Amino acid sequence: MKKVNVAVVGYGHLGRWHTQKAAGLENANLVAVVEPFNQAAVKEAYPKIKVVADIKEVMNEIDAAIIVTPTSTHFELTSLLLENNKHVFCEKPLCATYDEVVLLADKVGDKVLQVGHSERCHQAWELLSDKFAAITGKRTFKIDRFAPFKGRATDVDAVQDLMIHDLDLMLYILKMSPVSVSAIGHKIITSKWDHVTATFSFEDGSEAIITSGRNHVKEVRALEVMSDSGCIYVDLFANKIYEGSSSKFDDDTFVKESNYEKRDHLLIEQEQFYNSILNNSAPVVNYDDGAKAVFLVSKVMESLDKSERVSLK
Repeated sequence: MKKVNVAVVGYGHLGRWHTQKAAGLENANLVAVVEPFNQAAVKEAYPKIKVVADIKEVMNEIDAAIIVTPTSTHFELTSLLLENNKHVFCEKPLCATYDEVVLLADKVGDKVLQVGHSERCHQAWELLSDKFAAITGKRTFKIDRFAPFKGRATDVDAVQDLMIHDLDLMLYILKMSPVSVSAIGHKIITSKWDHVTATFSFEDGSEAIITSGRNHVKEVRALEVMSDSGCIYVDLFANKIYEGSSSKFDDDTFVKESNYEKRDHLLIEQEQFYNSILNNSAPVVNYDDGAKAVFLVSKVMESLDKSERVSLK
């Protein structure tokens, strides 16, 4: 079997998991882990894998790289790799700012650039795709993603760290783009926005209300679509789907409950990345997807800073 020679850049919390996937997949050959600070831990876990401090040390040995470093480094690393004709899987967000994203556009060329919007990997979206597509008229789309403070990712706001997942899901599920956004936020335990609610308006009158926070009293990850057809509610923690309609289901109730399988999202993403490279096919989450998510992040931040609704046109 042909394999992709890959390096994982960054061995923090998420980098450890990405390294594990890359080391175990049949279509990948893990050449190196790039980690300037925590090399002892990498060498202990992977004694046969090269450990270096700079991606340039192994540039000629790899076909691709997985970037799992702080957001502030994404643009520099992605640019360097693309300029050296390497394929890139960059964890979300693609870049720290939309200006950086724009500068990447001409560098992609025929390379695979995949962005790590892992929330797309829930089986629920496959099971519900036909039902989402069948909804007509205005709808209310709601996503909650918040938890008690865990002390991580405090170098960025909750918008870049958490909400970006759901901005991508909003575009992915609704298949249409909003025209304006109004956001309200709270700086609770850090100097950044720790809890943010963004309300998006669409041309057809639909609304999307997305709340993301890292200083709540409980942990919630849930998505809801309400329309004249009824309600679809997905509990992303419990892997459950709840459906309600205007008529009874076969069991004489108005609410139908079902389960969906829990998946290894990072494993799926890496398999998709290597398959795109080996089959010369487009990535499932491409540059445009990553760019749109970062653009929406920038507009939510603009609304927070101005305390007013801003246009997305």
